[in-house]
Amino acid sequence: MKLGTMRGWLRGRGTAACSSTQGATPSAVHAGAPRCFRSDPRRTVALARAAGLLACLTGGVLASARPAHAQYVGQISAFVIDSRTGAVLSQLNPDLRRYPASLTKLMTLYVAFKALRNGQITLDQAVPVSAHASSMEPSKLGLVPGTYLTVEQAILGLVTKSANDAACALGELIAGGDESRFAAIMTQQAQALGMTNTVFRNASGLPDPEQMTTARDLSTLTRHLIADFPDDYHYFAVPGFLFHGHLVPNHDPMLKIYPGADGLKTGYTADAGHNLVTSAVRDDVRLVGVVMGARTNPQRSVVMAHLLDDGFAQEGVAPVVRPLVMARTRRRFGGRAAIALAAASRSIAGSAPAEVAELPETPRHGQHGRLRHVAAPPLKHAADTVRSHAPASAHGAHVRLVSTRVPAHPAHRKTRG
Repeated sequence: MKLGTMRGWLRGRGTAACSSTQGATPSAVHAGAPRCFRSDPRRTVALARAAGLLACLTGGVLASARPAHAQYVGQISAFVIDSRTGAVLSQLNPDLRRYPASLTKLMTLYVAFKALRNGQITLDQAVPVSAHASSMEPSKLGLVPGTYLTVEQAILGLVTKSANDAACALGELIAGGDESRFAAIMTQQAQALGMTNTVFRNASGLPDPEQMTTARDLSTLTRHLIADFPDDYHYFAVPGFLFHGHLVPNHDPMLKIYPGADGLKTGYTADAGHNLVTSAVRDDVRLVGVVMGARTNPQRSVVMAHLLDDGFAQEGVAPVVRPLVMARTRRRFGGRAAIALAAASRSIAGSAPAEVAELPETPRHGQHGRLRHVAAPPLKHAADTVRSHAPASAHGAHVRLVSTRVPAHPAHRKTRG
């Protein structure tokens, strides 16, 4: 369905997007088909705006129904809830079964926090590093077989660098040396929490065709992490930690760019796309957001920030000015890649020009981009953003480039957190 048609249908009917799976059996939905749902008017507006932003960022058209499978890179699933009440504020393909990538580590940490609370393990306990754990693909701490790290170091390795070797070693410690047994514990815990569409096969989130979850299920897990382990939740907000004399920084960009964000986790594999779970607090209102299947890290950050903004607005929380957020477009201008940083404040609007830098697709180190001005008139809806070649951000803010470096394409990375 084209974006214009979808947006008109949403506004006219007062329901959220639905595919031909309406009335389908639960098993059909579990197989990966988007589930139809209804929503009150304010949630419909939020979803319509989100759909517009997602469509603009991904090329102007939301993905239509596809054969059931777990790889939906570019077809975003999103879910935002009030953490305290569980009220759903916006949702898009919330029950599409997808690969969690490193979001798997949220359950690894849940099980670890539970083991700490029950006295099964302690923070200063030594975690042996097996050859199996050491062999995990990146992202990793580079643990050497036969060495040790503490439980707390493993936890910090998971929340900062999304270390696959630390996740495996921690799982082996809890499950008596068997990561597969630990994955079974994770799946049992997921079922106990009501995550009915989730199956885990390892502790790290490295690719496994049977390891799947949904945006809705991850929001359930996140709410429980916050509510069940309030004394341990602070780990998700650490900016980094020292390991063997080296600073390991936190991968989560939302901690730096979104006011009120205090964790949780990023995730990426080629088949999963770029995933993100974020919690943010403003005026004693805590929201939990999930974005899965984005094409790039900047895209998932922009989408998450927009959806959280809409969620806080629905909860009556006043908007705040956000730092600049990088959003790289897929369009090319004369062989150059356009990169834009979107200032995302609801309260900022006007008609001043935006600044956009055009960079060579393969810039040399230290090369600077060339600035040019483009018209950026005030925007009425988020769905009007990023139209044609004139970049603009959500809620009528303008765009100004402040960076000229292009990161390596994600296809060249095996697994990132």
